[in-house]
Amino acid sequence: MPLEEYYNYFLILWSSIAVIVFTILFFKDAPYGRFNTSDHAFQIPSRFGWIFMESPAVLGVLFCFYFFYDLIGMPQTLMCLIWLSHYLHRTLIWPLRAELHGRKMPLKIALLAFVFNTINIIIQCLWIFFLGNYLEEWITSGFFMLGCFIFYIGMYVNIYSDNILMNLRKTKGNGYHIPEGFLFKYVSCPNYLGEIIEWLGWAILTLSPAGLVFFIWTFSNLVPRAKANHQWAIDRIENYPKGRKSVFPFLY
Repeated sequence: MPLEEYYNYFLILWSSIAVIVFTILFFKDAPYGRFNTSDHAFQIPSRFGWIFMESPAVLGVLFCFYFFYDLIGMPQTLMCLIWLSHYLHRTLIWPLRAELHGRKMPLKIALLAFVFNTINIIIQCLWIFFLGNYLEEWITSGFFMLGCFIFYIGMYVNIYSDNILMNLRKTKGNGYHIPEGFLFKYVSCPNYLGEIIEWLGWAILTLSPAGLVFFIWTFSNLVPRAKANHQWAIDRIENYPKGRKSVFPFLY
């Protein structure tokens, strides 16, 4: 059986697992961030945990870029740079800027995320470097340009929303406060909305089953998380705006 057939079968399995995770997370909150408790043994510093668990997404691309350089054209180069523009921020810049001093996360969460990111980067790199067969003309195609536009709109929404949350804690102190302005007027988790938009853009600019599966996983993880965060805020923060949705303005 050729590699592409094994690859496609695995993507079907991997997508099915995402649907199962989506269902589970609607009933059980993942124990990190505000949902972490001291009940979980083997806690590690959150800053280290974030860098550790996101690192495969950076190291995997750099590994492939170095060892398979002869296979790389301009489409693959730009895709790698687009990917790294997100994950260098997510792996290094965000954890170093965020107010994570003294915070912990369960080791098992960091390990599970590390495994997920390792599998995901293998899936993405197999497509980009070996199975995608991108011609040089791809970078001028409508799919590539539209996908890039959507990706960076999402990245802007994600980072700008994160900055609002960071500044909120700096100006009002520790604890949870009501964020205002930008898309917080409409949803509780515009940072999650931005990331969902990003990976929709990635699926379009690569026009790949790998990109689609990653978008499905992002949706499956972040939509239930946004719902949980939204309900947590309603239950615990006085005068929390009732008209806000969880993640999609006016819809959900």
